[in-house]
Amino acid sequence: MTETDPDSSSALTPAPEPGPQATHLHWSGMTHKGRIRPNNEDAFLALTFDAREVRFLGKIGDGSLAESDYIFAVSDGMGGAASGEFASRIAVDKITRLLPRSFKFSAQRMVPGFEDILDTLIDSIHDDLTRMSRGYAECAGMGATLSLGWFTPEWMYFAHLGDSRIYYLPKEGGGMTQVTHDHSHVGWLRRTGKINEREQRTHPRKNVLQQALGAGHQILNPHIGAVKCEVGDKFLFCTDGLTDGLWDRAIRDLLLTPSLADTAKPPAQRLVEASLAESGRDNITAVVVEVR
Repeated sequence: MTETDPDSSSALTPAPEPGPQATHLHWSGMTHKGRIRPNNEDAFLALTFDAREVRFLGKIGDGSLAESDYIFAVSDGMGGAASGEFASRIAVDKITRLLPRSFKFSAQRMVPGFEDILDTLIDSIHDDLTRMSRGYAECAGMGATLSLGWFTPEWMYFAHLGDSRIYYLPKEGGGMTQVTHDHSHVGWLRRTGKINEREQRTHPRKNVLQQALGAGHQILNPHIGAVKCEVGDKFLFCTDGLTDGLWDRAIRDLLLTPSLADTAKPPAQRLVEASLAESGRDNITAVVVEVR
């Protein structure tokens, strides 16, 4: 795993011998408003693109990496009235317009260019949200988290702000790693070993973000990096509503060793339904991508 953030506690040790290169992806996505909130401020995105066009994907599907790249993302909006819902949709819509222009970098395997591409994307979304927040009273304080993965045959490039998350479940070992850093003081406490998962989940300031798109933030320091993809790997993109209901171990078990009844459900559905049953206090969104 390659990262640009020096404060990484999720660095992974590369396998000594690379496995077969990824050729296909299977994905499933689901979002739910939860049991309490009147509307859903979460959004998720699944699309494929090449140098010519963008194609939106369904909630469940399979696709080839031979001629196209794939984007999966989740965003959790924040703000008064319906502006949080609007903010998360602005974030994912902007991706569809900007990222396909960068397909040539992937096609030419210009790996070093991905950091600049994703950084520019983050800045553009942030500028749009900030401008609308200043220009319209009903959008004051509008903001959003974003956790995005850009899949090519060799790499998953990611960009992240806020407390939505990307998890990586490698084909070997049966483990799970949180790739992204929660942009909060409580997230930093967990990464540095000062608190455990239980203390993080119950901390009174766990939802106070230090970084987000819009929301009045002046300076952004997005978490941008890359994970090497191999056949058999799995990735989970989720908002904090999912992790509010499920411990890390439960997430891992539902993805790697589901019960016979759960096996019949798409992975994203089994995660969202399990989190809803345990909590449901927030909107819940999950996108699961399996490398084949």
